Amino acid sequence: MHIHTSQQKIFSVSELTRSIKSMLEGRFAFISVAGEISGLRRPGSGHMYFTLKDDQAQIKAVLFKMQQRYLQQLPKDGDMVICLGRVSVYEPRGDYQLIIDSWIITEKGLLQLAFEQLKKQLDAEGLFDQELKKPIPPLPEHLILVTSPSGAAVHDFIRIAQKRYPQVRISVYPAAVQGEHAAKELCQAVSEINLQQAAGRLAADAIILCRGGGSVEDLQAFNNEELAWEIHRSAIPVVSAVGHEIDFTIADLVADLRAPTPSGAAEMLLPDSQALREHLADQLVDCAGPCRIKLDRHQERIALYRQKLTGAAQPVDTLLLRLDHMGENMEHAMQANLTALQARLDRVENRLKRNNPLLVLNLYHQRIEEMQRRLRQIGSRLISDKEQDLARAAGVLEAVSPLSTLARGYSVARKVSGRRALISAADQVQAGESIEVLLHQGRLECEVTRIERQ
Repeated sequence: MHIHTSQQKIFSVSELTRSIKSMLEGRFAFISVAGEISGLRRPGSGHMYFTLKDDQAQIKAVLFKMQQRYLQQLPKDGDMVICLGRVSVYEPRGDYQLIIDSWIITEKGLLQLAFEQLKKQLDAEGLFDQELKKPIPPLPEHLILVTSPSGAAVHDFIRIAQKRYPQVRISVYPAAVQGEHAAKELCQAVSEINLQQAAGRLAADAIILCRGGGSVEDLQAFNNEELAWEIHRSAIPVVSAVGHEIDFTIADLVADLRAPTPSGAAEMLLPDSQALREHLADQLVDCAGPCRIKLDRHQERIALYRQKLTGAAQPVDTLLLRLDHMGENMEHAMQANLTALQARLDRVENRLKRNNPLLVLNLYHQRIEEMQRRLRQIGSRLISDKEQDLARAAGVLEAVSPLSTLARGYSVARKVSGRRALISAADQVQAGESIEVLLHQGRLECEVTRIERQ
């Protein structure tokens, strides 16, 4: 028998009830409870009172009238629901009950709750971290579809892939995408493909988990925890292409890339071959442009030299003709190079179906850069040669110039009077006559004192 002592607190019923209420409301401030609705009644107040039960226990619940306007659908007896609310105590009767804020009706509610719980768990374990996402090659050579071979999704993917990038290789790994064994088969497929790749028996650029749209129940195989970890462990990038754009699964969150639909996955993974060819052609044109500009500049320089040498001696005219001829040769060579580049472009287009366009593009970049370098060398060498020829021609002109003769110590004599004729023989002058002698620098006026005739 328990004996009361003076030190022990004595609670009143209301104090005890309030303490219990405070403890329950603090401990269960916001919770989710799944169960079946029973004994639903709605008196004149508009509030809804019912019992939420499972096969082992039950709890009273109430949904106040003001909360009902926020719900799209009201429940009925026998509905399976997930109630979101808080635990409280009704003090006048000492009953504890669940105060409902909202609910989710039918089995879909349980599936959604399970989805949210698994999502929260895997997020905490780091499976959704962006830094873990593996990159997918921009020009994949081999893609493996894990899907039902009889479904529409696989045909949609292959149709888009062949249209955009026909040289890609596509393999189909059969697996159930719906039903009791679907999650297990999907896990086995991802694991087996990785084992085959590790053993060197295949080389895949990506694994695509692929299926069309469906109900929440239909997509449950892709909300499986074991499949999430299998995707996380995969050394090969995994793409999730499940359902429609509005559908989200755990596989979408763990995968390295999420595509809205199977056909959308084909568009995201594969480039447009026609766009690649056009890009390559544009780059070849861009490379040829600077070469044409250099050729035009050389022709302008040649035209300038031609103007400066107009009216010069025959050797210079000959040099100009040679310059014209060489300019024409350079233009023909440039045109031949452009024709060769176009021919190579045609060959590249023919190889796109069996070669990697990115490697071909890089190779032609290197070749074009080499051609540019050689053209620059040829142009520089040609201009240098022409400048040397021009210098030699100028030297010839300089050598036959009278002023150059005077500079070597010779002089020119001419009469002072009359038409100032040049004196080339002794019998053109008489003793005592004044004559003018032209030197390289200056002139002399002289008197003839003696004449010797030969």
